[in-house]
Amino acid sequence: MTLSTEDAGADLCAFVDASPSPFHAVAEMARRLTEGGFTELSERDVWQLAPGDQRYVVRDGGSIVAFRVGTAPAADAGLRLVGTHTDSPTFKVRPRHEVRRAGYRLVGVEPYGGLLAHTWLDRELTVAGRLALRDGSVHRVVLPSGAVRLPSLAIHLDRSVRDGLVLDPQAHLVPVWGPDVDDEPSLLQALAAAAGVEAGDVMGHDLVLADTQPAAATGSDGTWVAAPRLDNLGSCHSGTRALLAARPQPHTQLLVANDHEEVGSGSAEGARGSFLADVVARIVAATGGTGPQDLHVAIARSHLASADMAHAQHPTHAERHEPAHTPLLGGGPVLKVNANQSYATDARSGAWFTTRAAEMGVPVQHFVTRADLPCGSTIGPLTAMRLGISTVDIGSPMLGMHSCRELASAADVPLMVRALTACFDIA
Repeated sequence: MTLSTEDAGADLCAFVDASPSPFHAVAEMARRLTEGGFTELSERDVWQLAPGDQRYVVRDGGSIVAFRVGTAPAADAGLRLVGTHTDSPTFKVRPRHEVRRAGYRLVGVEPYGGLLAHTWLDRELTVAGRLALRDGSVHRVVLPSGAVRLPSLAIHLDRSVRDGLVLDPQAHLVPVWGPDVDDEPSLLQALAAAAGVEAGDVMGHDLVLADTQPAAATGSDGTWVAAPRLDNLGSCHSGTRALLAARPQPHTQLLVANDHEEVGSGSAEGARGSFLADVVARIVAATGGTGPQDLHVAIARSHLASADMAHAQHPTHAERHEPAHTPLLGGGPVLKVNANQSYATDARSGAWFTTRAAEMGVPVQHFVTRADLPCGSTIGPLTAMRLGISTVDIGSPMLGMHSCRELASAADVPLMVRALTACFDIA
């Protein structure tokens, strides 16, 4: 069922609001997959798979692979994969995070990824993530108030800000939490209470800052979406909807959402790690691939669409864009190409995706970076290198990438869902 633009925007907003951290994003994806008939697997178990099985597996809370087993062995029909990532630029809470200065209690944090730090100033923030307990259990948690804040310095105290704001992350980007009052609970105590556990049982945490302002429709006609973490929850949302919409095929259909892309993907659950390769190898083995070459044959017969948000042309900074490649909000998926392999798209993989999109009536835009500017990257080249799989890098266009609050078009959601569904469905 094709979503209307209004419904697509509302559903994207609901997905983002439910996902203040990668652990919450994975939980929301798992919830939606479960409602769609998928059941969880554990990496600790031996997998028994049958044609048509719909399963998902989570590694370390922040990464997920979901798949629908094809009616043919993976070694015969290959796989159709969509890749995304669950993390976004933010601030990560330090192990020793209690800071007291000038009569205030602050939270010790450090930047995570390439964030636009100034966009986090003067916003109502919260703390979200997970707590690891003494008994080995892990609890997702969100501080129930927006009491954390990074206040700007008044212009009266620094007139030089007119010439450009300079923020030292160690000195200036330390959020205020409250007054320095002895009988107030600590941050860890407040989080433990929110999670319903004893503070003394908390042995570790992975916590980030998150904007508390809900995602919302905006723009003159209400079709734009203003929200935190659209990069790359927008792709996680579209990928999940596409997998649920896809029909069983001879080939196996797989969605992977890795954590840690914003910091280089160098973790066990990141795109540089073994998570996807391990799952693919187990699918091949569990669907009859017993020969020593079956895994390699399956990979050679597979395609990956790496979906990460793309840059739309900025209306007041047109000079920062390559003039022949100017994606617009609402214009459809963006095919990302880079001569120096910052994106994995080549002639073959780009043609494969463009053909899939055309078969669904979905327009395709193009993006390349100016020759005099460096190019960002994503999980596409890393996954292609790790697996040796034909890969195309795509994304929905957006403005304000890596801001605390980004901007996209709800009109692009159904277009991307249709294109990714075609990637899953059409050989």
